[in-house]
Amino acid sequence: MKNAVVIKSYPNGLSVYLDNSISYEDLLYEIAAKFQETNHFFKDASVVISFEGRELTEEQEREIIQTIMDNSSLNILCLMGKNDDRDLTFYNIQNKLLYQKSESCGEFYYGTLKDGQSFESDKSVIVMGDVYPGCSVYSTKDIIVMGGLYGEAYAGTNGENNHFVCALEMSPERLRIGDFKYRPEKPSRWGIKPKVVPKIAYCIDGKVYIEPITKESLNKIL
Repeated sequence: MKNAVVIKSYPNGLSVYLDNSISYEDLLYEIAAKFQETNHFFKDASVVISFEGRELTEEQEREIIQTIMDNSSLNILCLMGKNDDRDLTFYNIQNKLLYQKSESCGEFYYGTLKDGQSFESDKSVIVMGDVYPGCSVYSTKDIIVMGGLYGEAYAGTNGENNHFVCALEMSPERLRIGDFKYRPEKPSRWGIKPKVVPKIAYCIDGKVYIEPITKESLNKIL
């Protein structure tokens, strides 16, 4: 199975080509072997990662990420997909996590929070799934949801307001940053649903804003 897994390195990121002609079980074995073999090149680097060459389910993506981390000392900050705008967005956001030099960059939750589940951390939190209504995520730092945020998110639980919450789909029941709660605007009288785009919530001058993620909105917090 020569070249079943090919790793290309970029600044702060890795692109991993996965052979589409072998079984998924064999692929996991090859991934484990490849990252054991190359671990000395990457050491404990913090990176974003993308997968190429093979269609994967969300569960398979989570399993592959876990396999990589089990067989290397890499700290994977987030998974980048094929949407260029989203990729640029989350690549820029991960740079803010990299600035936290004195402690671990973040803590992952693999899967979807549902049935009233909650997750709390004193580090930045990256949820590799959705946060369903009735569920909650609490962090003393930042929160990134690689899916839909439909429940509650509270960033800066220690009272610091210079943190953010972002999600691929932002529709929270409740959202708070530091000492301030987000107060949603009244829905359109015409019932028009806005286009679903990645959004970020941040606090400025005691007010929490939610905006589509753009270069301009990132410049306000990064």
